[in-house]
Amino acid sequence: MEHREYFNRRLHSLLGVVPIGLFVVQHLIINHFVVYGEESFNKAANFMASLPFVTALEIFVIYLPILFHAILGVYIAFNVPTYNNKSYGYFRNWMYTLQRITGIITLVFIAWHVYQTKVQVALGNVELDYNLMADILNQPFFFWFYIVSVIAIVFHLANGLWSFCVHWGIAQSPRAQQIVTYITVGVFFVVSYIGIRTIIEFTMGA
Repeated sequence: MEHREYFNRRLHSLLGVVPIGLFVVQHLIINHFVVYGEESFNKAANFMASLPFVTALEIFVIYLPILFHAILGVYIAFNVPTYNNKSYGYFRNWMYTLQRITGIITLVFIAWHVYQTKVQVALGNVELDYNLMADILNQPFFFWFYIVSVIAIVFHLANGLWSFCVHWGIAQSPRAQQIVTYITVGVFFVVSYIGIRTIIEFTMGA
């Protein structure tokens, strides 16, 4: 039982970085093409949608890893003690707590975002293009919902990257962990900027 739990936690950490973390960054970068205009965004979105075996890639590289990560993450959030004062200091305990909160926000956002985009496209109600996202983000509620959610997702990714480095033995010493903290803070600000600028850009033509 202990061995299985250890394996699941390690796999949970790994999937959070590869492939989920890489997908999140790639998805935000593709969306960021909107800063170069509507046509650039549509070309980038169409390119991703026309990749060979795109459905299989989405199922096995995106949806199934996210599902496993989400289910185990929810279990951890509600069944594992939130605080770990004996192992980490005040700052890391806050990061641990925020990791659980942002995980729940991320799960809610992904479910709703997939419904607004993939499901609606599959039903033939909308087309996957600039106008779809512009229509969504020009609604004040969804604008702020996306802003808050993107910040939460990027925090979850950046802080999860720190945990990954620690749990996989990449950063063992306090010095190494401090360096990784600086790196992940940088990741948070850079990727958050990309995501927030993208959201704002979709509203500029309103």
